[in-house]
Order: sequence, then structure tokens, then C-alpha cells
Amino acid sequence: MTDNASKSPAANGQGQAMWGGRFSAKPAELMQAINVSIGFDKRLWAQDLAGSRAHARMLISQGVIASSDGEEILEGLARIEDELTTGTFPFRDEYEDIHMNIEARLRELIGPTAGRLHTARSRNDQVAVDFRLWVRDAADRSAAQLEALQKALLAQAETYADALMPGFTHLQPAQPVTFGHHLMAYVEMFGRDAGRFRDARARMNECPLGAAALAGSPFPIDRHQTAASLGFDRPTANSLDSVSSRDFALEALSAASITATHLSRLAEEIVLWTTPMFGFIKLTDAFTTGSSIMPQKKNPDAAELIRAKVGRILGSLTTLTVVMKGLPLAYSKDMQEDKVPTFEAFDALELSLLAMAGMIADLTPNTEKMAAAAGAGFSTATDLADWLVRELNMPFRDAHHVTGSAVKAAETKGVDLAELSLAEFQAIEPRITDGVYAVLTPAASAASRMSYGGTAPAQVRAQIARWKETLA
Repeated sequence: MTDNASKSPAANGQGQAMWGGRFSAKPAELMQAINVSIGFDKRLWAQDLAGSRAHARMLISQGVIASSDGEEILEGLARIEDELTTGTFPFRDEYEDIHMNIEARLRELIGPTAGRLHTARSRNDQVAVDFRLWVRDAADRSAAQLEALQKALLAQAETYADALMPGFTHLQPAQPVTFGHHLMAYVEMFGRDAGRFRDARARMNECPLGAAALAGSPFPIDRHQTAASLGFDRPTANSLDSVSSRDFALEALSAASITATHLSRLAEEIVLWTTPMFGFIKLTDAFTTGSSIMPQKKNPDAAELIRAKVGRILGSLTTLTVVMKGLPLAYSKDMQEDKVPTFEAFDALELSLLAMAGMIADLTPNTEKMAAAAGAGFSTATDLADWLVRELNMPFRDAHHVTGSAVKAAETKGVDLAELSLAEFQAIEPRITDGVYAVLTPAASAASRMSYGGTAPAQVRAQIARWKETLA
């Protein structure tokens, strides 16, 4: 994938390198080993064919090549597509990359006319458009898979909008929430993730084809035509930037890394919730594994593997960032290293998104155990403080202090706040009435949080309805 490709039409029948006019000797074996990329960039074959078709049609319409030559090229590309689709295409390392493999095969099929396809383009803009098309497709898939995961979460959230569970800070019981509310937090996160992929797609949707090696082309090409035919909004506006930028991939990898972080957080909670100590949810055999030595084990391996994938995906972002950070304009061979980390990251992300959506649909919450835990750790203490502010017109800081004293009294006695007697409350603050007991249950606590976005079941259902309409 170097700019030398623009200097020679095609390989000869003896397998000479397509840039062989400048060189009299074959590459050393080690040079061939480090230089060849067909082992991984063969994944770009559909994008390469699409770009070549668009380029050929534009060359025909602009009169750069004869219509008869163009039609012969298009027919040859169709035959190559059949071979690639059926798995009969003869990939060969001697042709280095997907572009040269396809061009060499085209020459074998239609003869010297194949050499006209590379008029007014270089492998530099060719790989730039191929890779941009691939990343654009990956961003679209990721956004769609995120929406599928959101729908799985919405279905569970709607079913369990009233189910009480403890809300945590510092992994300590904080305030009662509902299971539906907890799941809806991830709906929001994944909605932002899908938005990041859509934003990245909008920015990358410019076509570099026609920038040639780095300076543009002297031929009367129509870059707007090729951009439109490939579904881009417009052609890129600077030929140097067109072939030397990979920020579209970096932005997509950044979105993938943030998404993987969110997936990892949800996976961690699934791991915790399935332990006997929590016992909040159960997964079926579909998403768990056993132990080779401990017959009682049922391990949430799918969640654990999703939790680990963020390392691979974030590593891919770091890899490409380091590759690009010191490159002068325009193209350098370093940029051949952009594909493997990007392919690996999106492979890992796709698998993680599909597996997480499956797990969410598969899980069954233990509502009784969650509800029992919702009142643990004096989780209604804030409700007591709020009641003191509302009913006794007490400044919140004073109410906080009174509530702290009540928690200490209950802790000393080994009971929950609701189990303190009225006399015990009044020993701390004489104005407290028996009306305080109405706010000291987890259900009352959750139901009272009616502020927009709060955990009250009515608010949870309102957010579910909003998201269902958004995703419809």
C-alpha cells in the first residue's frame, strides 16, 4: 500500500511487482514478509471493488478511458466479485495487498485493458477510500447493535420498573432505587455511545478517491461523482489530507473504547449480581459455564470476557494513535499498520455487544432478594433528613446531623431506622412525629423520587416510553 503503485499500470504475466519498472531485483524474503499485507487487508475486498467500480464509471463518463475499455473492466470486476464471494479467488502474497491482487487478477481475466483502471488514482487514495468505507460500515453496525442492546434493556426495565433494589455509591448501600431505573442508566449510556458512532460517521463521510498519490490528478476527473456513487456527502477538500489522515479511524476507535468501558461496567455488575453473596439475578446455561473440578460452579464467563475486551479495544486505539503521532505528510508505510488494530477492535466490540444483548434478555432478577437488600445499610437515612427539612422546616445541614444521630442509635441497638421507637426519635429531636415512619420504607423512598429522571416507577416508565419512541 505505497505511493509507488501510481507509477506503473499493472503486473506482467510473470508475476513481476506492479512497481517493478524502477527495480531490477526481487525483494528480499524478509522485506517481502514485512511488506506484505494481503493476509489481513483481504477483508477490504468488497470496499476495493466498490471503489474501483465507482472510479471506472467516472473515467468512462469523463472520457478519460474509452467506454469499451471501461465496460470490459467492469465485467472483469464482476467476475472477480463472484470469485471472492464463492471463495475461489486466488490470493497471492507476491501481489502484496488486496489492491494489487485484484488488479493482477483483472489483468489475467481481461488482459492489458486492466491497466487503464489505475489511471488518475494511486494505492494511497485507493486504500484511503477502502478503509474509510470499512470503518463507516463498522460504525453503522455498532450503532445498530447498540440500539438492539438498548431494546433488550428497555424490555427488562419495563417489566421491573417497580422492583426495588439497593442503589450504591462506593459499592455501599446508598438509597433504594428500582431495577428498571438501574437498567435505564445503561440505556442512556449506550444511547450516547450510538450517538458518538453517528457523529464519527458524519465526519468521516467524505471521499478521498481522486486525491491520487498526494497532489491530485491532471486528468479531468469528477470527484463529486465518485463521492456520490459511494454514498459520501462530498469529496475531501485537500489531497494531502485525503491520503495521510486516519483520524476517522481514531475517532471510531475512541467511540468503541468508550462503548467497551460501558459494557465492562455492566458486565462487572452482572458478575457481582450473580454471586451468592448478592444473588440479585440468574443467568441460564446459555451464558454461563461450569468448572472442571468444582461441580457446583456456574460461572458468568460471557460477562467476564466482555469485561476484558475493553483492554483489546483500548489497546487498538493506543496502537493507532502511536502509529500516527509522528508521521509527516503525506503517506508513509507506517499507515499499513492501521488496519489490524481497527479490525480487531471492531471484531471484539461486535461480539461483546451481541453477547451483552443476549445476556440482558436472558437474565432473571430475584426481586425478593433485591427488595430485602434495598433497605440495608440505613438506605432510607436521606429520606429521614428530607422529612425533617419538609415537615420541621429544619436546615438540611441540621437535618443531616439529626439523621446521623438516629443512624448511630439504630446501629447501636442493632435495628433499622424504621424499628426505632417514636420515643427514641424524640430523644434526638423532640419535634419528630409518627408521620416519619411513612418515609422510612424502601418503597416509599423510591416512590418519592419524582424529580425528572428520578427512580420513582412513574418516572422510570416515562423514560422508557421516551426511549421506545426514540428507537421505534
